[in-house]
Amino acid sequence: SRFETCWPALMKDSHGVIIIFNPELPSHLKEIEMWYSCFVQQQPLPDSQCLLVAHHKPGSAADTENLSLAYPLNKLKLIHSNLEEDPEDVRMEFMKYFRSIITLINESREREEMSIIS
Repeated sequence: SRFETCWPALMKDSHGVIIIFNPELPSHLKEIEMWYSCFVQQQPLPDSQCLLVAHHKPGSAADTENLSLAYPLNKLKLIHSNLEEDPEDVRMEFMKYFRSIITLINESREREEMSIIS
């Protein structure tokens, strides 16, 4: 990819990674392995700070039951988004994810402050 030279800058000090993909494209299922490897494993970022979003286009047969991802992707939190049918559900999941990241940031900041004081 011609943007690969930018990746280190994008990753610097990042606290979370959201990977959005089209589950109906076999090529996407291969690509998300690469994104996960580059942006999560190589940082390294804990899996709990990564969110996978299987985005179903309007009018597509949203087969949310049979999407089986291979290891290590199957360890990640996966949500299905279908903005036609259930936008509120997706919004709630995003909020939950952002809250967990903010909590982590606050906790690590407090730890740093405590280590400076002591």
